[in-house]
Amino acid sequence: MPPTSNTKCFHPEAISKAHACMPDSDQIRRVASLFATLGDPTRLGLLLALQKGELCVCDLSSILAMTMSAISHQLRILRHQGLIASRKEGRMVMYQLADDHVQRLLALAVEHGTICAPKLSRGEK
Repeated sequence: MPPTSNTKCFHPEAISKAHACMPDSDQIRRVASLFATLGDPTRLGLLLALQKGELCVCDLSSILAMTMSAISHQLRILRHQGLIASRKEGRMVMYQLADDHVQRLLALAVEHGTICAPKLSRGEK
């Protein structure tokens, strides 16, 4: 993809390398949507709660101190993004992280947030 701005460029090799590894615009939108999903504290809390294994809506409701309806709504969003999987156990639905990629993504995010990210004051998002 050639540069489209009229800016004078002094680093054409660096730009060429960057262009070579850039995903297409659809893939960028999908990744941005994933990060937007992960950026919600409730959804992130649900994923973190599921790190150690399966939980049902009742369990998640208790852990996050939210209604089961609110939890179910957020679980639908996470399932749509492919971040969680579910299975029926009798009348109950059990939820778990979709795969090891999600587990690793969460571990890296928590590590980065703990070690590298600036401290936020109580009122900041």
